[in-house]
Amino acid sequence: MIKIFENGTDVSRAAADYFVEIAQQAIDKKGRFTVALSGGNSPRKCYELLASKEYKKKVDWGKVYIFWGDERFVPRDDDQNNAKMAFDSLLNHVPIPDDHIFPIPYSGTPRESANEYEKTLRNYFRDKEPVFDLIYLGLGDNGHTASLFPNTNVLNKMNIWVSEVYLEDQNMYRITLTLPVINQAENIIFIVYGQKKAEIFSTVLIGPHQPKRWPAQLIKPSNGKLIWMIDQAAASVYVNKKNDLK
Repeated sequence: MIKIFENGTDVSRAAADYFVEIAQQAIDKKGRFTVALSGGNSPRKCYELLASKEYKKKVDWGKVYIFWGDERFVPRDDDQNNAKMAFDSLLNHVPIPDDHIFPIPYSGTPRESANEYEKTLRNYFRDKEPVFDLIYLGLGDNGHTASLFPNTNVLNKMNIWVSEVYLEDQNMYRITLTLPVINQAENIIFIVYGQKKAEIFSTVLIGPHQPKRWPAQLIKPSNGKLIWMIDQAAASVYVNKKNDLK
């Protein structure tokens, strides 16, 4: 499903509204809400909204459990750290218990950190297949999402839940949930806005199917719902091409 909004602010508000909606549904049904957050700039405004006086009273934070879809292998106080951004914009401002928050660790080697996070997931989900109520994702200019980058071996990891991946152009390791885990989520939301995302969004949606080149094409929930929340600028190329095909 694609939902097009006027601008990035409206996208962020819709993503925050969806967080509230799915949290209420999950808590009513299961007694808890399990969400994996994304990093980057796109979700920041959504998180700030959830931390605002208007929104935070709408969520039963004592029954919310926070994970991350991916993380840069950098210390927690590094500005590149996805968890740091989420704490600064959201988690430090809402009454969520500390033991309900599970950042991806920065310890030992990247492989050891990935293994440790998988153990955390297995403990939480009691070794059953992990099914998140909601996962937020972004879309990179090169077609990556989470830390599923083009032409990397992490795209082939089907038997583990968490993996490290090394990016030569960034000279950096990252830790990510693997594709099978992401696609088991009940709800996946892509938050995408801005003109610079227009070409890649169009390519991922209606370009040739080349998932090794554009890994976001691999996001296809097995039993859940996938929603693209984008603004008019990011949708512009897609809309024009769709109109041309009519």
